[in-house]
Amino acid sequence: MKSLVVKRSIAIDGHKTSVSLEEAFWNGLKEIAADRDLTLSELVTAVNSGRLNANLSSALRLFVFDHYRTMIVAEAGRQGSDAQRAAQSPPAQHKRD
Repeated sequence: MKSLVVKRSIAIDGHKTSVSLEEAFWNGLKEIAADRDLTLSELVTAVNSGRLNANLSSALRLFVFDHYRTMIVAEAGRQGSDAQRAAQSPPAQHKRD
């Protein structure tokens, strides 16, 4: 059976290291890096420099998870605000012909 975890080499502060992540997390990191106009190495270096966890793979998973969770919460807030404004506005008056 093929492993769902993919091990890749990446440069962090100019030093090569290997990181094992599921393909979905690699894809998420690539999307986030592209959105921020960073290389994958630059993004991983930033996550690495701010991590509290001793395990880089776990820190990267949590980073990707938090990024998308924050996006979902923000979108839900926007949708909630739209619904709240619609509920507060008076009903439209329809003319009868």
